[in-house]
Amino acid sequence: MTPTRIIGIDPGLRNMGWGLIDVEGSRLIYVASGSIHSDAKLTLAQRLRQLHDGLQDVISAFSPHEAAVEETFVNTDPQATLKLGQARGIALLVPALAGLDVCEYGANKIKKTVVGAGHADKTQVQMMVKMLLPKADFSSADAADALAIAICHAQHRGANALKKQLAAKS
Repeated sequence: MTPTRIIGIDPGLRNMGWGLIDVEGSRLIYVASGSIHSDAKLTLAQRLRQLHDGLQDVISAFSPHEAAVEETFVNTDPQATLKLGQARGIALLVPALAGLDVCEYGANKIKKTVVGAGHADKTQVQMMVKMLLPKADFSSADAADALAIAICHAQHRGANALKKQLAAKS
């Protein structure tokens, strides 16, 4: 059985987390993780370009087969929400341009899948990621979140494929 490589992406304008896992049946294998940083001193367009180029480099280096991105939650600050949405656009666009199927998951679904509780805190998520991927070496909370997104996708990808098949038939 050939493993399926999944990249999980935690969008952010300042730090975009990424995490890669291989899936063999029900077995999850840690591959790599990290964060792409943008320089706050640059213009928004330049920062988005940094995120684009960094994510493109990760996808080129690791050749994932599928991608999963966290959905944006509504923030109380409209400007911050808009900027996060633009970074999220990069997180969706780059894997799509690379020919990957991209799935999206809400934060509560990710937490419920990984921890068992939709309102788990970051510490609980990180502990479960470490339990599920014992060799994981994440350097930031963003990288751990990205691995959680990849794990969530690994658990739901079969149901997502079935939904696509049914939609194509109708």
